[in-house]
Amino acid sequence: MAIRGGRILRVGNYSSLQDLVGSETKMVNLQKKIAVPGFIDSHVHLISGGLQMARVELHGVSQKDHFVNKVKEAASNMQPGSWLLGGGWNNDLWGGELPMASWINDITPENPVWLSRMDGHMGLANSLALKLAEISNNTLDPDGGVVVRNSVGEPTGLLIDSAMKLVLPCIPEVSVEERREALLRASKHALMRGVTTIVDFGRYFPGASPELSWEDLSDVYRWADLSEKMKIRVCLYFPMETWTRLHELINRAGRKLSQWIYLGGLKSYADGSLGSNSALFHEPYADEPLNHGLQLADAEKLYNMTLSSDKSGLQVAIHAIGDRANDLILDLYKSVASKNGMRDRRFRIEHAQHLSPGAAARFGEQEVVASVQPDHLLDDANSAIKKLGDKRAQRGSYLFNSLLAGNVQLALGSDWPVADINPLRSIKTAMRRVPPGWENAWIPSECISLSDALNGYAP
Repeated sequence: MAIRGGRILRVGNYSSLQDLVGSETKMVNLQKKIAVPGFIDSHVHLISGGLQMARVELHGVSQKDHFVNKVKEAASNMQPGSWLLGGGWNNDLWGGELPMASWINDITPENPVWLSRMDGHMGLANSLALKLAEISNNTLDPDGGVVVRNSVGEPTGLLIDSAMKLVLPCIPEVSVEERREALLRASKHALMRGVTTIVDFGRYFPGASPELSWEDLSDVYRWADLSEKMKIRVCLYFPMETWTRLHELINRAGRKLSQWIYLGGLKSYADGSLGSNSALFHEPYADEPLNHGLQLADAEKLYNMTLSSDKSGLQVAIHAIGDRANDLILDLYKSVASKNGMRDRRFRIEHAQHLSPGAAARFGEQEVVASVQPDHLLDDANSAIKKLGDKRAQRGSYLFNSLLAGNVQLALGSDWPVADINPLRSIKTAMRRVPPGWENAWIPSECISLSDALNGYAP
């Protein structure tokens, strides 16, 4: 393989490349090892990941005491009044008990705290943060969100999905300099894992302002491009409610802003997450018999935005985790395609984690891309069995092989910082499906081949 200036010139046997060899050519013998193109991670929140690297890191914390001590250590180095931010906690690692403000109130009396769950669909605020956000017993649950309460109706500090918007506006905006540093930090981390291109869904989470993605384009990505600090290629997606802005920008500047920045499409949410009991299912949760999950977007509004976006030639990607959410979006996509007519639109469903019978085949029939994150199953296997029951979990969870059997395009990614950006580990997970502490694969019939897994990360 001959390479010049970061580009592959030719691939062939040794003798077929000799005419390209010059006096300054550097030759590398791989000793029969395999060379693959730079990986494309198809679902990342790049600047969010870079910011999290500089905050309280709670990934992997498996005990309540460790959780509290991590917060205590961070608070000891902070000025009174400063917000303590962090995330990555997973209550399933310490038995399932959800954290509460009371866990950390005594150690953070002068600092408001916001700690997001690993999936980004739930967060914990301490009592000072709740006070600043004016969240009380009288606060109503917003559409598509839940203020978690104790037995006497008092907020526990946990906010689910769109309820997070009650506290997020109270957190001071991250400075431009911090966001730029986060991009550089995150890009270096991605490159160390062999990732050279990412599909970036930005800092757009339930409850977050849709302006953040646009601010990052102008303040961070444009700056990095003009100052020659871009290290990886990015394909950017923006909140669907801002589709007219993206359409106007593409008409004015084209999709390719530079060799580093590409304007991809639009993102919205159908439901929450399994770990936060807010993924939307046809049947109720086994551990919450009255809860089917949350539908985060109004169905009519989501349909109209998707219809307009698609008619304008924009690619649409919608987050759907529960089986009912996936069915809703497949129905929506089918209706939009019928209304707007045939074209190469490549609708995407992000995550597609739990599918009802027949749904995997529908992805193929409708030519919908399944954007999946294999490493999520490492965290979800035990949780899915507990929350859905073994039969439901076995029947419809992470159906990678079933999707491939229906000629579905699988786009593999990490969802970093929800899971680490690590393609080699994700490929191994997709092939073996063995969660931590397990001896055997979870749903072995859904394991995929090395070739199929590599294709999921390929250009």
